[in-house]
Amino acid sequence: MLSYQHIYHAGNLADVHKHALLAWTLSYLTRKDKPLTYLETHAGRALYDLSDAAAEKTGEARQGIDKVAKWFAPDHPYAKVLQDIRATHGPRAYPGSPLLAAKLLRPDDRIHLAELHPQEHSALDLAMSPYPAKCHLSDGFEMAFALTPPTPRRGMLLIDPSYEIKTDYETIPRQIAKLSRAWNVGIIWLWYPILTNRAHLPMLDALTANHPEALRHEVRFPPARPGHGMVGSGMFVINPPYGLETEAKALTTRFATLTRQEK
Repeated sequence: MLSYQHIYHAGNLADVHKHALLAWTLSYLTRKDKPLTYLETHAGRALYDLSDAAAEKTGEARQGIDKVAKWFAPDHPYAKVLQDIRATHGPRAYPGSPLLAAKLLRPDDRIHLAELHPQEHSALDLAMSPYPAKCHLSDGFEMAFALTPPTPRRGMLLIDPSYEIKTDYETIPRQIAKLSRAWNVGIIWLWYPILTNRAHLPMLDALTANHPEALRHEVRFPPARPGHGMVGSGMFVINPPYGLETEAKALTTRFATLTRQEK
């Protein structure tokens, strides 16, 4: 699907959930003096301007990072990257997951990013040009299957689709099962929306049946606007690193304050 552009949703509460845990994970993985590989299937443009008319139109960043940035101490890796990106690109800049990875990984680590939307890929290529990352104009799962198991074998894969293709909910469990067999030591992350129509639940049932040891973490939040169908954010993590569950629980506590404020 080539219509989706994340600028309309950049910096929203789902991004906060996903990016805070991703930044913590990448920071944790780099404590060990061994190189790693970072793969991402749906990279987007990597760098977002929250003052852009598209971002302002939905107002999701105002309900997201603008509202909750204070949750994160200055030494949290998510806060550090956000501060660094804004010092370089301006106070309304927001880093997507590719830039988080580029800022937190090391020169010997490998970064492969897939983006199928031509304009988004061009923007991704430009944003990542200062960093040693390979940006693929290709389907993300095709890239992942071509590269797994990667070299180095240590590392992680982030799967973050838009779910505009409704069959994603059916096909993703099968694709992840194949990837986890090919890369049994890899940390495989899937982000998914929590929807009022419950479309995500059969997918999660299949994933849990295939990967009973995986970490499933969800947070809830008020809809970004009346009638908006996304009321939460989830991460399904195969081979979660030590300490991620504790970090996730701390984030659950913070998100719970938002739902209490609505009551």
